Amino acid sequence: MLEWVRKNKVWTIMIVLIFLLAFWLRADFLTSVKHNISHDSKYYNELVHRLVDKGIYAYKEEVPNARVTPGYPLFMTAMYLIGNQIGVEYFPLIRWAQVLISLASLALMYIIAMQATKNKWIALITIFIGAIYHPFIWTTGAVLTETLALFLLMAYISMQMYAFKTGRIRDAAIAGVLLGLTVLVRAEFLPLFVPLYGVFLLQQWSKNRSASIGERKPLSAVFKKVVLMGVVTGLCLSATMLPWWIRNIVTLNEFVLTASQSNPFSAGTYPDKNYEDRIVPKEKWMTQSDYAWARIKAGFTTQTWTYVKWYTVGKLKYTYSHMFFGAGHSPIFYAYPKVAYLHLLLVYSSIITLLGLIWRWRHPGVMLAVVLVIMSMIRLVFVPEYRYNFTVMPIFIIFSVWLGVLILQKLWALVSNRRAA
Repeated sequence: MLEWVRKNKVWTIMIVLIFLLAFWLRADFLTSVKHNISHDSKYYNELVHRLVDKGIYAYKEEVPNARVTPGYPLFMTAMYLIGNQIGVEYFPLIRWAQVLISLASLALMYIIAMQATKNKWIALITIFIGAIYHPFIWTTGAVLTETLALFLLMAYISMQMYAFKTGRIRDAAIAGVLLGLTVLVRAEFLPLFVPLYGVFLLQQWSKNRSASIGERKPLSAVFKKVVLMGVVTGLCLSATMLPWWIRNIVTLNEFVLTASQSNPFSAGTYPDKNYEDRIVPKEKWMTQSDYAWARIKAGFTTQTWTYVKWYTVGKLKYTYSHMFFGAGHSPIFYAYPKVAYLHLLLVYSSIITLLGLIWRWRHPGVMLAVVLVIMSMIRLVFVPEYRYNFTVMPIFIIFSVWLGVLILQKLWALVSNRRAA
């Protein structure tokens, strides 16, 4: 490492300056605004005190439940205990810890960009944009899952891509553990490894098919190796979540895969978030989930076009068209003007890269496209919120920068050729 730094002094200085800029922006934000406490933060806070004082894990209730996954509440609990030991209020401590986690996420974005593109300029510009992208700054002040979930997701994606490169069972196992930790913070990432391994299997089959006859392996051997890696990832994911499953069975007398809260699914059945819509009457015997399914059935039957639009472009537009502002703060913190334009540029320009990777599905970077597509499809099931675009924004940044660098390279080559002529 030290040898690499000595040989790449200028590059190292640029990276250090970007991280210093990122730290300064986040520190300036934390110390210059008044932070709001969202209702989720309030209920998390009550959960932590209930857990520490009474030993009861319960969200919005006084009796044990599994309405939210335990990853972030346990992180908050750890900060609470540390804060008590050192005499510091734990909300500010959480925010400063999230600054460090945010910086670690930038480092992982650099690694992922290198894994996907093998272009150090793309990686460098990616972390520069990540350093100044306002939602990444704002969420450090939010006592919410976003900052921690982003870090764990980036760690999982990086390790999963590394496992695909090495083909080692050990790396697949670590990827499973990291995905398990991610799911314990944000449950929607649970099925992510399945399509990733599906695409990896297709890539390995194509690679084996295009190899010379002497280097080809039996298709059964290729299949077994990929399936074994996938099974190991799944088992390690399960092992990581096992304590949570056991707790739910022992305490609640039921198996809860991730969390029992169904409100996001139910709320997603209202087109354009019109909660006054009563397409079907709600019977007394109906649970929230029952009523949601009744609404979906009636909606696609009697208002087909409205529901088709809502469950496709409607929810996607709502999710990705705006930035996530964190938990709210005042006065609004802007490091530079017209911040919304950067977000829109990142989202819309990434579509070109996404389509290109789908066409060139054998490229290692297609794994990022798979994550983006699968998570977007999962988002269609639930109520759309701007905060749900937060965890995949690093992929948008990489894709946008990738496109920009390719365009600049093409223009430079064109200018160089004309000068040579």
